[in-house]
Amino acid sequence: MREALILFAHGARDPEWAQPLRQVEARVRSMASDVYVDLAFLEFLAPRLVDSVNAAIAQGAGRIRIVPLFIAQGGHLRHDLPRLVAELQSQWPKIEFSLARAIGEEDGVIAAMAAAALQT
Repeated sequence: MREALILFAHGARDPEWAQPLRQVEARVRSMASDVYVDLAFLEFLAPRLVDSVNAAIAQGAGRIRIVPLFIAQGGHLRHDLPRLVAELQSQWPKIEFSLARAIGEEDGVIAAMAAAALQT
């Protein structure tokens, strides 16, 4: 069963806003060539989460892990994203979905931000 990793970001009206996130996506892809990797957005930018999930399933994914590229757990991650994932699960009951916590809450990310802050 193929795995998929969908990086999930908020989105912005300015498409240049997503450039650092696209760099993260490219790095993840290069580090995990056997995993289907995509970057999806909540709003303003494409693809949306449902589009990324559909593409992953079309590529044979049976397990889909969604990793929010958010600094912290806010309303979108507490309310909107779980609702979206529940809708996807009901549409694709045979697919195994998992939802990670906000990437900014991971120890390694916190350490990297602290180190970067000291270098600026």
